[in-house]
Amino acid sequence: MTAWAVVIPDERYEAERLFHHDTLELAGRDDRHRPAIGDEVLVVHRDGPPRVVALGRVRATPDGREGDPDDPQAGTEEPGPLVVTYTRRVFDDPVPADQLDLDGPVVPVDPATWRSLADRLGPPVDRSTWLVSLDLPIEASSPAEAARLFWSYVMELGPRELPAFVSPAGDELAMQAFVLGAEANQDPEEDD
Repeated sequence: MTAWAVVIPDERYEAERLFHHDTLELAGRDDRHRPAIGDEVLVVHRDGPPRVVALGRVRATPDGREGDPDDPQAGTEEPGPLVVTYTRRVFDDPVPADQLDLDGPVVPVDPATWRSLADRLGPPVDRSTWLVSLDLPIEASSPAEAARLFWSYVMELGPRELPAFVSPAGDELAMQAFVLGAEANQDPEEDD
């Protein structure tokens, strides 16, 4: 197995912070370097100094276009997107990776460097139960219409405008509002 660093574009980084995905699919990658299925990957964001935001493993593309060694035509068509299955995410607490030489969107990484950065992520944290709510006052003629309007507002406004209220189960007084995946103050009196 070979180790790699894959740079996640800014737009995709924001989407990964806002929504939970099991895989990262990146099209239009530089084909100079192409990880093989099963290779380990550092997912790196480069908005300023490089930071590791996730670990993953390369998997086959959904259409299976990774090449068949028994097929003489394999590899003659355009390569499919690079698909990485996440094994560990640290989007909320990225690890600085100044030692990486990122001269392209996909670069091989020395296994010792990969291990050093992966170890700095630490072990996965225990999962907890959280209560997440979104309350919208909606005027409607029936409960069914209110539900339809609710989902329309959620789809229209989304995580960029609607705060999600999050608290640990059993400690609702510790509730915090989150907008764009980050803690956001919702008390207008504290803005002064």
